[in-house]
Amino acid sequence: MPVRPAGAQRASIRRSHRVIVTALIAIVFAGVGALAAPQETRAATIKVVVVVGPAGSSTPKYRDSARVYAKLARSYGASVTEIYSPYATWTKVKRAAQGANLLIYLGHGNGYPSPYGAFQRYTKDGMGLNATSGNGNYNVKYWGEYYIDRDIQMARNAVVILNRLCYASGNSEWGWANPTKTTAIKRVDNYGAGFLRAGAKTVFAEAINSVSPHIRSLFTTNRTMDSILMSSPSASGARDFRFTSSRTTWAKAHMDPPQAGKYWRAAIGNLSLTASQWRAGG
Repeated sequence: MPVRPAGAQRASIRRSHRVIVTALIAIVFAGVGALAAPQETRAATIKVVVVVGPAGSSTPKYRDSARVYAKLARSYGASVTEIYSPYATWTKVKRAAQGANLLIYLGHGNGYPSPYGAFQRYTKDGMGLNATSGNGNYNVKYWGEYYIDRDIQMARNAVVILNRLCYASGNSEWGWANPTKTTAIKRVDNYGAGFLRAGAKTVFAEAINSVSPHIRSLFTTNRTMDSILMSSPSASGARDFRFTSSRTTWAKAHMDPPQAGKYWRAAIGNLSLTASQWRAGG
């Protein structure tokens, strides 16, 4: 016949049971927390390239914004390369952009449809860079989607952010008439095409506002690219719409004009890609 434990022994056994149960509960919740929390940033493996092209009198302001973005990315431990006008030549940019996880470009945009003739790939939908190094902020040469596609191969799950450009988010040049919705859609589709072929999975275009919120979301959240677009303080949502790309078979786009005709915000590519997948992309 079993012998019953004495009172002290029973209390000890109960305490042991409580310790075991508490430990098991802690393990379960730790596992759930690991699933919910953002994946740790492998900082040293994330390569960020920030480029400012020659933009005339706006160049100093663009450089100031770019330095803020570069400092923010470094604060998360990323490896950051900065290339600024008047030294932002194609040779430097294409070399730095190889294997980049994040490419940020500020400068002139040259998109299509535009008032400047028929579509061609050599100057449209890429970057306006210094034609020669060290010769001021007005010597612009456009390197279009042909060169982006041909000469750059970004990292897996890479992201491109186009900031302050005309055309990239669907907008017109400052002072010109607002585009039609059909024209704005074509501009976003065309501007994304070369970067998506160069390995980027999503291209953001923010014509007016800071992209610091996009950068923070990439480094610190599990948001999708679509959620990153719409969680920014510059997001409106009042007139946003989506379309399927005709230039890139797998790509979807989301445009978020804050005012009628003001196509200042867009994203195109794999909008279901998460920030965690971007951080793991290497």
